[in-house]
Amino acid sequence: MTTTRYTPEHEWLRIEADGLITVGITDFAQGHLGDLVYVQLPEVGAELAKGEEAAVIESVKTAGEINMPTAGTIVEINTLLADEPGKVNEEPLGAGWFFKMKVQQVDEVNALMDEAAYTAYIAGLE
Repeated sequence: MTTTRYTPEHEWLRIEADGLITVGITDFAQGHLGDLVYVQLPEVGAELAKGEEAAVIESVKTAGEINMPTAGTIVEINTLLADEPGKVNEEPLGAGWFFKMKVQQVDEVNALMDEAAYTAYIAGLE
């Protein structure tokens, strides 16, 4: 069973069976961004601190970044997004993931919002 956590910046983190963390943005986020036209992903092997910029995204409406939700090392990137950034809009919780990472502190991931808390959080924003 996988566990998914959410950040206030609308990123999701899925704790995979192998202990790696897959990171993407939520459906709420992609809906507000509009159609993504460009995604710049981090380098595999990069060690990034919590809050550090990990990826850059551009949509028809705006540009933004995906910041590291916790400190860790990038172990895989979704190369599909280079040619098909729209996958994030089509499948934000599936094929539209950004990167996989090995975290330094799993407790930081577990401390993030669960689905119920995130749903309540975004309800307060609308």
